[in-house]
Amino acid sequence: MKITPAQVSGTLGALLFLATATFAAAPPQMKMTTDIPKAITTPDSVETRIGTLKFFDGFPDDATTQKVYDNLDFMRGVEAFLNAMPGASAEAIRVGWASQGAVNNQTLLIMERLMDSKSLFLTPNTESVYHMAWLDTSKGPLVLETPPNVLGIVDDHWFKYVGDFGNAGPDKGKGGKFLLLPPGYKGEVPKGYVVMRSPTYGNLMFYRGFLDNGSTKTSLDNTKNFFKVYSLSDAKNPPPMKFINVSGKEFNTIHANDFHFYEEVNAIVQYEPNEALNPETLGLLAAIGIEKDKNFAPDARMKKILTEAAAVASATSRALTFRPRIDGVYYYPDRKWFTSFAGGSYEFLKQPGVRNLDGRVLFHYYATGITPAMAMKIVGVGSQYAAATTDSEGKPLDGSKTYKIHLPPNIPAKNFWSIVVYDNQTRSMLQTDHQFPSISSQRKGVVINADSSVDVWFGPTAPKGHESNWVQTVPGKGWNVLLRLYGPLQPWFDKTWKPGDFELVK
Repeated sequence: MKITPAQVSGTLGALLFLATATFAAAPPQMKMTTDIPKAITTPDSVETRIGTLKFFDGFPDDATTQKVYDNLDFMRGVEAFLNAMPGASAEAIRVGWASQGAVNNQTLLIMERLMDSKSLFLTPNTESVYHMAWLDTSKGPLVLETPPNVLGIVDDHWFKYVGDFGNAGPDKGKGGKFLLLPPGYKGEVPKGYVVMRSPTYGNLMFYRGFLDNGSTKTSLDNTKNFFKVYSLSDAKNPPPMKFINVSGKEFNTIHANDFHFYEEVNAIVQYEPNEALNPETLGLLAAIGIEKDKNFAPDARMKKILTEAAAVASATSRALTFRPRIDGVYYYPDRKWFTSFAGGSYEFLKQPGVRNLDGRVLFHYYATGITPAMAMKIVGVGSQYAAATTDSEGKPLDGSKTYKIHLPPNIPAKNFWSIVVYDNQTRSMLQTDHQFPSISSQRKGVVINADSSVDVWFGPTAPKGHESNWVQTVPGKGWNVLLRLYGPLQPWFDKTWKPGDFELVK
């Protein structure tokens, strides 16, 4: 190929230009010039995961500036999702309960025939009688009169602990009178009440009653005879309670995984005082446009970024929930069972002043209800939980396949044990042909082996001869389980008793 003089001239000219530009870019040595540590400077071109970033002596060009601002807004959107998730979960519960009529303090929703898979809740059980109410103190203090023999909690609108009542509360399961005070309350506090102080006006309250010989009657009678909520100002003449049975009702209490998530969080920010949350998280939310007394109306660019942020944050939450990498989360080195409550602290503290961020995400993406009682490890008291999301080989549980697990002899539960199957998508009960996707030692007909061990099968159809110990799954659906031990015994705590992993039946 022949090269013309013009081409040579052009090439030499370009090289000369580059050399001149490079020489011109190098600053001259001045009288005060010193050696500058390389670590505190930025090169003119930097390769990163978001592309090439370009600078003129540390000053970002237009394209780089836009790129890093888009990335900053995206990162804050992801972090806002992960850090504000507890609040979004509480808000979704409020909206779900309101859809069933819980729109004032005198309405209590009750699962009179237990909870089944039609109602979307994060990992509920099929053995307790759930009672639920949203308590609002915006008009002043509220009195709660609680029934005996329940496990009850009050959490605030950001899903932080406010108080216990019932068997784990100061009434010691006998029932009592509680006074819930609004944020910043400075009025007189009358005697005769157990006082709870909440930093938010809105509070979720729920408690679990217990079956009596397989019947919900005792629990329901106690509720309707003893449970009341009323304003302190109405103490001399409380208004009547309204009880609504929501067993089998179709409604959702689970927060969104898309852009709507940020709208759920915004609803809390607008309703509650800023003092209810820390400045760091409120600043994070303000950075993406969620700020008290301001309209949350992101433009097209920001809405696109937040939509993608929600997608990545929900994917992150699913990884932390179904494939956790958190230190100490697995119960045994040779098993797939893990705790959804990492760290043993209801505040999710790894050590004083250090938050276990991944542990908090795992819990709130998978479960609800914050109380110090979760951290109690008392032999024969309360309950313990173990989650499994994979089989013995670490593969996700597939609704089209059949699995078997072995619960060794002397299952360490003073009261009873249960296994409930949940849908990976919703983290709520798996919707099958059966009302309750679960098995329990309370279920009639469960076959117990001669050595007191139990074998349980999971699959789309019942294995022949094992119908009584089978839980149905759904082809095309992924699933997971919680093993619950009610009244856990010492072999659970010292880990001398270990449940088998899910084994694929071939």
